[in-house]
Amino acid sequence: MPVPDIFRQGIARGWKTYDGSALEQDLTLEADVAIIGSGAGGGTTAEILSAAGFKVLIIEEGPLRTSDDFAPLRENKAYPALYQEGLGRMSKNGAVTILQGRAVGGTTTVNWTSSFRTPKPTLEHWAKEHAVAGHDEASMAPWFAKMEERLGVAKWAVPPNGNNQVIADGCDALGLKHDIIPRNVRGCWNLGYCGLGCPTNAKQSMLVTTIPATLDNNGELLYLARVNRLQIEGSRVVGLECLAMDERCVAPNGRKISVRAKHYVLSGGGINSPAVLLRSNAPDPHQLAGKRTFLHITNFSAARFAQKLDPFAGAPQSVYSDQFQWHDGAAGEMSYKIEVAPMQPVFASTLLAGVGEQAAATMAALPHINFMLALGRDGFHPDSAIGNVELRDDGSPILDYQMTDYSWDGVRRAWLSMAEIQFAAGAQQVWPVHVDAPWLSSWQEAKAAINSLPLELYRARIGSAHVMGGCGMSEDPKLGVTDSLGRHHQLENLSIHDGSLFPTSIGANPQLSIYGLTAKLASQLVERLKA
Repeated sequence: MPVPDIFRQGIARGWKTYDGSALEQDLTLEADVAIIGSGAGGGTTAEILSAAGFKVLIIEEGPLRTSDDFAPLRENKAYPALYQEGLGRMSKNGAVTILQGRAVGGTTTVNWTSSFRTPKPTLEHWAKEHAVAGHDEASMAPWFAKMEERLGVAKWAVPPNGNNQVIADGCDALGLKHDIIPRNVRGCWNLGYCGLGCPTNAKQSMLVTTIPATLDNNGELLYLARVNRLQIEGSRVVGLECLAMDERCVAPNGRKISVRAKHYVLSGGGINSPAVLLRSNAPDPHQLAGKRTFLHITNFSAARFAQKLDPFAGAPQSVYSDQFQWHDGAAGEMSYKIEVAPMQPVFASTLLAGVGEQAAATMAALPHINFMLALGRDGFHPDSAIGNVELRDDGSPILDYQMTDYSWDGVRRAWLSMAEIQFAAGAQQVWPVHVDAPWLSSWQEAKAAINSLPLELYRARIGSAHVMGGCGMSEDPKLGVTDSLGRHHQLENLSIHDGSLFPTSIGANPQLSIYGLTAKLASQLVERLKA
């Protein structure tokens, strides 16, 4: 049975939307609150403010793509349409691949649905080391519960696919802890192609939840429009200068859009939010905008099994292990969360295949391959790798992320942990994803090989799908761009509601952390605006 397209139905009954690529002349828009970005932070904020009676305008740089567009499940169509820089966003040195969504709904439209509350040690570290107030575990619990209910977050009740089962089997054999991942889905068809957009509207992304609710509450949506800069007079933002984009979201099309509002909310994420502040020359007396951006730096381990795992089918992530996450305390050696990545053919080929006959053989074996990843918890230790957002000559953002010996040590230990789990689960061969590593046939062989691998950029394959920080919050203006309520320290009518507020990474997939924190901040913003 075909799934009704929520957006087609909504637009037919009168939703107010503007397509920047289709503008025939310049445009001026007004609202009570203008929200820059439509992902986890922007979407959550929009629903709460519009429900309170404020006229809300959501501004999204990327295109509007909906369930009818997702139905073909084609990687070659989805990646250029739905991801920042067409799935080509990289660190400044080209060594770290950064996966971020760029479409209505932001990264929530293309993420893999894993939904964790912010770990208690992270919240405690923020309070102790970064002067964050009011966000302890007890204070945040009702907000997480609110968003879990809103978005259908619950532990996945369906048996894991073979790719995820490897974590459970290996951890059981070694006596390591593991658990089931909560997912934000309702009526999931278990297709496994979440990263290409959900064709059944089962994933409870902003695209199918908070943004439709906002439009039903007389909110408006402007897409294919890049916020170039904030227009600032004294201590207030007085407008937004936006550039309409072409239909591919590659370049401005020459049309300009002006936005006027009483209050502005920046929700562009850990790279784009700092970039807007930098392009705007926003007041920044302590030079904090774009500093301390974190990635959960991620490395990978592949394994071949005799049995079929079909890593491209079924819920992308349903089992995890935190065995190695907090064992040395929040600020000890770099620790990591172990999960898997779904392996659709194009995505798999970029990470695994190599060239020529080797590529053909690897892709032929794809149904038998497990692909494990470790999310490194960066930002807690003074020697941790830290990223800084900069602007290119054309004003577009780029992240300068520098690895350190401390972080490389975490990468090596993560390879060891993953290989041991894979062999314990019955792997025939394991490959730490590194240019100099061969496929290894035993745990002892793998241990020796991993301990001898040169830890160098471009030889070790590393990446990230989690960008956090860059506009860190703190009650101390010398430590944070905003206070703990997301209020910009120098601009009285600008708030920031997204993962850029995090003073460090969090040690878990961040979407629920953004939902919960933003729900709290947006609800408090409602009270301030009413007053």
